[in-house]
Amino acid sequence: MNFHVVVERLCSCAKQRGMEQIRTCTNRFDAEAEAYDWSESLNSSFCGRHTFDVARVGEHFVITVEEDAQANICETGVE
Repeated sequence: MNFHVVVERLCSCAKQRGMEQIRTCTNRFDAEAEAYDWSESLNSSFCGRHTFDVARVGEHFVITVEEDAQANICETGVE
């Protein structure tokens, strides 16, 4: 069985970098580690106007995108 790590929504930062939205692992433990490593990487390398976190959904992991008023600036590209 494959286990997936899915970014729930690609922000403009991710789109500009051509980032993939899904990564696949062969076991749940690797998928969980990948999800946390990936979300940490996104939090440290993207614009910082929104945050990424991990939620387990069944046997898979979703990287969620937390939005606030500043996040809308990033999404629209307007500062």
